[in-house]
Amino acid sequence: MKREGHLNRPGAGVHTADEGRSGAVLTATPLRDDPNQDLGLGSRVAQKSRQRFLNRDGSFNVSRRGLSPLRSLSLYHWVLNVTWTRFFLLIALGYFAVNAFFATGYYLCGPGALLGSAGGSPAERFAEAFFFSVQTLATIGYGRMSPSGVPANLLVTFEALFGLMGFALATGLLFARVSRPSAQILFSESAVVAPYRDITAFMFRIVNERSNQLTQVEATVSLGLWEQVEGAPVRKFHELALERKRVVFMPLHWVIVHPINESSPLYGMSAQEFAAADAEVLILLTALDETFSQTVHARSSYKPQEVIWGAKFADMFHDSPDGRVSIDVAKLHLVEKVIEKA
Repeated sequence: MKREGHLNRPGAGVHTADEGRSGAVLTATPLRDDPNQDLGLGSRVAQKSRQRFLNRDGSFNVSRRGLSPLRSLSLYHWVLNVTWTRFFLLIALGYFAVNAFFATGYYLCGPGALLGSAGGSPAERFAEAFFFSVQTLATIGYGRMSPSGVPANLLVTFEALFGLMGFALATGLLFARVSRPSAQILFSESAVVAPYRDITAFMFRIVNERSNQLTQVEATVSLGLWEQVEGAPVRKFHELALERKRVVFMPLHWVIVHPINESSPLYGMSAQEFAAADAEVLILLTALDETFSQTVHARSSYKPQEVIWGAKFADMFHDSPDGRVSIDVAKLHLVEKVIEKA
């Protein structure tokens, strides 16, 4: 029996299973039989894109056009997802920019706008206006300088209101970033195709980088590759069956294993054919964060250059002086070559 769809892309050699053992060509079921296998990307996206869909950091490698920046940009979500370095840099730049803006206003009100100012030159006047703005914005008020005249007092009124709202907003953003649950899952740098019982298996390892506990951890692993269907190249997606799809607890690490048996789309495939098919293994992890009692997610993927064939992961367990089970997380990425039996 021959099933339609060879595991190769344009220009690649025709893929077959180990015909010496089975006498059959084992390939995957065509995507058109199950439109849900495109992972939500859509069939047109799957056929047009030649890049990896999912970056190693979990971000999607797609772009959108046609929306104005005001409609497509969500500043709140951007601030929540930006790195801590950029977040504090944004707060600092905003703080200095606001004070510089109000200092310019005080300066333009004239030399008599700030009583107690001792600055003579324009630079000294602006510096005193800047520090007066800092004191007003933070409601410090040392008392040496005070506003004089309607324009200066109006500026103080607006700055005091802006300061109250601005500090409340910054505090809320900081709290939202700290309190928002998120997963910090570390994926092994490489996946391996290693011996597994009497066959081989596709494997990768994960570990929770944080000290919090994750429960009900579930993995969904899909394989995307180019296949020849009726003489035309088609990108197909196949959900890979796992040895264990879900673990109740993950206090240490988890080796996620896809056995490569007769029903696997990787059955009979070599490393060269895997690369020629421009394969990508996409991973979605969901778990329950015990601290917040909320669901968290993590994503990643592996491309052919990130998969090592004929290797296995090094042992992460080591003896603990107090007799407890212990692992060395620094060894998560270590692999060893498989020694073939004579």
